[in-house]
Amino acid sequence: MKAKAALILVALLAGCSLAPRYETPQTDFPARFKEAAELPESERGMWKEATPAEHLPRGEWWRIFSDQTLDALQARARAANPVLQVAAARLEQARAIVGVARADQLPQAGAGFGPSRQRPSAAALGAPDGTDTSPRTVWRAEAFASYEIDLFGRIGDGVRAARHEAESAEAIYRSVLLALQADVAARYWELRAIDAELALLRDTVRLREQNVELTRQRYDAGVTSELDVARATTELETTRGEAIALERRRGEVEHALAVLVGEAPAAFSIAPRPLPQRVPRIPAGLPSQLLERRPDVAAAERALAAANARIGVARAAFFPVLQLTASGGYESGSLSDLFRWSSRTWLLGPLAGTILNTPIFTGGRLSADLDRAWAEYDEAVGRYRQTVLAAFAEVEDALIGLRLLGAQARANADALEAARRATEITEARYRAGAANYLEVIDAQRSELAIRRLAVQIEGERHTATVALVRALGGGWQTATPLAAND
Repeated sequence: MKAKAALILVALLAGCSLAPRYETPQTDFPARFKEAAELPESERGMWKEATPAEHLPRGEWWRIFSDQTLDALQARARAANPVLQVAAARLEQARAIVGVARADQLPQAGAGFGPSRQRPSAAALGAPDGTDTSPRTVWRAEAFASYEIDLFGRIGDGVRAARHEAESAEAIYRSVLLALQADVAARYWELRAIDAELALLRDTVRLREQNVELTRQRYDAGVTSELDVARATTELETTRGEAIALERRRGEVEHALAVLVGEAPAAFSIAPRPLPQRVPRIPAGLPSQLLERRPDVAAAERALAAANARIGVARAAFFPVLQLTASGGYESGSLSDLFRWSSRTWLLGPLAGTILNTPIFTGGRLSADLDRAWAEYDEAVGRYRQTVLAAFAEVEDALIGLRLLGAQARANADALEAARRATEITEARYRAGAANYLEVIDAQRSELAIRRLAVQIEGERHTATVALVRALGGGWQTATPLAAND
C-alpha cells in the first residue's frame, strides 16, 4: 500500500511545474493611430479599411508597387544576403537546442565492452593489512540505462524554455527578413528618385546649353553684354556639376543595393528608369493588430515566455532529483569465459551515490540562480514593452510622414505652376529687352529647385510607404511556420 502511494505521489510530482503562470504583460494602446485620424475623411478609410494586395502571400508586400525589377531584387536578396543567412543559422541552432532539451525527457541507454587491469588492496578483499595481492584482468560487456523522473517539472520547464527561445529565434528571422526586404525596397526607390532627378538635370543641361548659344548670338549681334554670356555659362557648368554629384550618389546607392542582394558591386548594375508617380495606399489597421503582425514584437514576447519557464527550472533545483539507473551484462577474468551464463551480472541503482538526491547546502548558489532568473524575466518584460512602444511610434512616424508629404506635394505642385509661369514671363521680358538676364537666371533657378523638390518628395513618399509597411509588420495575413530549411 505504501509503495502504491509512493508511486502515485511521484506521478503527481512529475506532472507539475514550478514556473509562474505566464501572462503577456498588459500594454495600453489607443483605439486607433493618432496620425491616421488626422487624415482627411475622404482618405481615412483608405488607411483603416482598405485591403490592398490581400490576396498576396505574407512577405510579398512589395508587389503592391508592381515593379518587376524590385521583385527580382527581393528574390536575389532572400537567396544570398549574408545577414539573413546568419539569422537562419541561428534559427537552426535554436531548433537543435530544443532537441537537446527534449532528449532529457527520454531514457538514456548505452553499451560498453573492454578489459580493465587492476590490483585490489588487501582491505578491499577483506584480508589483513600487509597481505600480498595480485593484479588481475576483468573483461566486461555491459548495457546500461538511466532515466530521470521529472519531479517538479525541471526538465519540462527546460523544454518549454528552449521551445519558446526557438520560437523567438524564428520571429527574429522574420524580423531580419522584413528589415532586409524594406531596406532593398527603400534603396531601390531612392535609386529611382535619383534617376528621375538626374533626368531632370540632364534636360536642364540641354536647355542651359541652348541658353548659352542664344546668349552668344545676342552678344555677337550687339544686343546683350558679355556679362550675360558669362552668367549663362556659369549656370550651365553649375548644373553639370550638380548632375555629376548626383551620379556619384547614384553609384553609392547602387553599390549598397549590391551588398543587400549579396553580390559584388563590380558585377551589379541597374539600368536607369523614371520614378513612378503612383504611390500605393497601405491600410494602417488598428493598433491592437500591430501586436499580431510585428515579428520583433513576437520575438520579444516569446523571449519573455522563455524567461518565465526558466524561473520554473531555477525553482525546481531546490527539490530532490530522482534518477533511475540499471546495468547488466557479462563480467569475467578471461575473454574466453566472458559470455558464459555464469558470468552474467546486473545492477539496479547507481554504482555510486543514491537514487534520490536533494540539495542541503549549496552556499547560496540556488538562491542566486533563482534571483538571476527573476531578473532576466524583468529584463524581458522591459524589452517587450519597449518593443511595443517603439512599434507604435514607428507607425505614427510613417503615417505623419505620408500625410505631410502628400500635403507638401500638393503645395509644391502649386509652387511649380507659379514658377513655370514666372519663368515664361521673365524670358519673354528678356527677349523684349524689358528685363536683364539675371532675372531670367533667378526665375530658372527657382523653377529647377521646385522641380527637383517635386522629384525628391515623390521619392520620399515611396520610401515612407515602405517604412509604413515595415512598421506594420510587412503583411496582412497570418504568418505560416517556417520550414526547417527556409
